[in-house]
Amino acid sequence: MLLAQAETILVCLTAIAVVEAFVSQDRLSPTRTNPFAKPQTRVVTATRSSQEDLYAAVHRKEYEMKQVKQVHRKTTDPVVVVMSYAQETPSKMRLAKALRRVYEDDSNPANPNFVGNKEKSDRDQKLQEYGLAEMGMRRASFLVDIKRFSRLGQHPMENYCSFDDAGRVASAMVQLGADAVFINTDYPAYGGDMTELKSAVKAVRSVSETAAVVMKDIVVDEIQLGLAKEAGADGILLMSSVLGPSLENFLDLATTIGLETIVECHTKAEAERALELMAPNIMINNYDRITQTYYPNQAVQLAGLFPGSGGPIITLATGGIDTTENMKRHLSVGYDAVLVGRAVMGSPRAPEFIRTVRDRTLLPAELSAWGLEEVEFDPDGNVMSGPKKDILNDSDPNVLQ
Repeated sequence: MLLAQAETILVCLTAIAVVEAFVSQDRLSPTRTNPFAKPQTRVVTATRSSQEDLYAAVHRKEYEMKQVKQVHRKTTDPVVVVMSYAQETPSKMRLAKALRRVYEDDSNPANPNFVGNKEKSDRDQKLQEYGLAEMGMRRASFLVDIKRFSRLGQHPMENYCSFDDAGRVASAMVQLGADAVFINTDYPAYGGDMTELKSAVKAVRSVSETAAVVMKDIVVDEIQLGLAKEAGADGILLMSSVLGPSLENFLDLATTIGLETIVECHTKAEAERALELMAPNIMINNYDRITQTYYPNQAVQLAGLFPGSGGPIITLATGGIDTTENMKRHLSVGYDAVLVGRAVMGSPRAPEFIRTVRDRTLLPAELSAWGLEEVEFDPDGNVMSGPKKDILNDSDPNVLQ
């Protein structure tokens, strides 16, 4: 009797297992033998070594921010406080000054050590009358994107660099000469978090009062601006492809609470929209986050959209800039700064990249189409010696053509 019951139970369990296996196989199989079965979407859990779609990253971030807002819902919470009041004192504009490198120019009125010069003032006034006030040599700035990997970038399977503390890396890069650092705070996409942002701010402030710290995240909620401000960041990255029509609201809130911004664009329409909104800092990314496609000439082709040297807009280029020649090419067409990540993270070439930018001056952006891209100038504006390509000299019969 007991043996018969046991056999019956075993048969039932076996039948259930077979049914579950069939259902599971039917659910996961992309093709079906049953033509009347209702198709279902296969769900694949992303791992750190796989590429993440931008739309999936946005939805993931929106869910995360709902949890974050539950944590910071009290009116006395520091994050809520910094978002609730407009900053009345003038902003330090540390990011803008770092991108312009005004601290290295004693003749710049924005420099705290500015000393007026009557002769220079008269000269500047005359240049302004002729519309040539900004036609001077440019100084480019160098920014480092500190990240361990990038599941939203060109090389999602590659670990760029392994480190325990982003603060120490940021401090080292600033000591090498970087004008600003990007600290990634999205762990699934870049391998960082908010604690590293606070650590980086503290570390950078200990070695430099002029270098800027920018929070890089997939910004989808206004509370992220409060998190950046409360952590002490000088600025935050806003992706135009993510925010779309909401970009204006985020720019207004950032200005209100005293947080500088960099607007990342890829297409011409995104760049024109950022200009319409008077975004102070615009960065063109050669990498299209939506289609996950790399266009090496995108930033160069869009350089003509922006005002000339010394204008109200500071322009940056990024995306696949992995050689010094490529970096100089972007700067020569008029960009004020370059952001480099993978090429310098964990690489002994980081000092070389930084010196390539800081040890040179650039022609005014208005002269970028004159075919002088190969001419290089030292910090004093003198033509640098050394073998170069296609540079005219006095002995060249075509020098005046």
